[in-house]
Amino acid sequence: MKIDVLLGLQWGDEGKGKIVDVLTPRYDIIARFQGGPNAGHTLEFNDIKHVLHTIPSGVFRENAINLIGNGVVIDPIILKKEIEDTEKLGIDLSKSLYISRKAQLILPTHRLLDKAYEEYKGNEKIGSTLKGIGPAYTDKTARLALKIGDIFTESFTEKYDKALAHHKKIFIGYNFTEDFSKLEKEWFDSIDFIKKFKFIDSEIFINQAINDNKSVLAEGAQGTLLDIDFGSYPFVTSSNTTSSGVCTGLGVSPQKIGKVFGIVKAYCTRVGSGPFPTELFDDLGQFLRDKGHEYGATTGRPRRCGWLDMLALKYSIMLNGITDLIITKSDVLSGLDKIKVATKYKHKGEIIDYMPYDMCDDIEPIYEELPGWKEDISKCTKLDELPKEFLDFIKYIEDKTQVKIKYLSLGPDRKQTIDL
Repeated sequence: MKIDVLLGLQWGDEGKGKIVDVLTPRYDIIARFQGGPNAGHTLEFNDIKHVLHTIPSGVFRENAINLIGNGVVIDPIILKKEIEDTEKLGIDLSKSLYISRKAQLILPTHRLLDKAYEEYKGNEKIGSTLKGIGPAYTDKTARLALKIGDIFTESFTEKYDKALAHHKKIFIGYNFTEDFSKLEKEWFDSIDFIKKFKFIDSEIFINQAINDNKSVLAEGAQGTLLDIDFGSYPFVTSSNTTSSGVCTGLGVSPQKIGKVFGIVKAYCTRVGSGPFPTELFDDLGQFLRDKGHEYGATTGRPRRCGWLDMLALKYSIMLNGITDLIITKSDVLSGLDKIKVATKYKHKGEIIDYMPYDMCDDIEPIYEELPGWKEDISKCTKLDELPKEFLDFIKYIEDKTQVKIKYLSLGPDRKQTIDL
């Protein structure tokens, strides 16, 4: 048995949470492999809308184990609230939620460091969610991090005080002052709360599960174009969001990777700063934002909207080794006369068909136009119910990417999904 992977191919917000929920009945284990509470995975079913930030999106399906892997950074305060909100819906997480001892803790001061860094950058700020993700990963690289396993050791307080002293020195350098005593108390209270859950050596657990022929789905957060190495740096997240991140984020070898599902919206969105070649600044951009409810699940910020970028999509497919595509939010495009797809860029006076290193302002998308469709496709449940123009659009994506589309998501509810 091999581990399957599901991740986003754009700048995040592709609909990963819903698709994981749809696929979970086929898997024994759902495992998050990177990111932290900057994720916002929205699930809708039975007239319930629920947003998950750290907990894997398979939590609402019976019998599945949901693992927070070693590559994830955890804020105990946010995790505690998320657990409480989920358990209000009748879910017993004491049986289904497993947490890696090697997952990293986000400290109260990490949130403040995030704020200090963004204020220092001024107009060049990244657009951080201010959840402390970047500073937490920075401490990991600097070998100053506290791991979940540390909370059970006698030296935990000593390690915390050492990290705190380091952060205070940084605050002085940035001339940043803010009282965090209340936040600190809430943090330690939350540490006591999460101690009752199951903590494991996740790399051993996952590999043993694979050897025992258990089915595992690795769930990614954010999107490929926000990857720390291959995204639009520096306007990226702080972890590897690509399929290679599964190996380090869960402790599995590349040979154990099976299917790689890539999720892509029928158009593009982005939150925060950074290059976005196909962004629309007109009424059409606002139409996509309003009809697609394009407001951040974590921050509530309006998302920037634009046409589908085929160059970016093919780049993401290459990086991840995508075996199956999943298209979401095609229903948002219903009613448009024409649909555009960027297939080339005009970059510094040249026509190119790839994403350049320098994604500066001097880049102009070159589009191909396809006929739109007027029908509301959100209630379609079978392929033969879909309009020809939409089927042509789907075939166009398959031809351009040379990857077959496995699922169509035509709305936020788990029922609004067609298996091709």
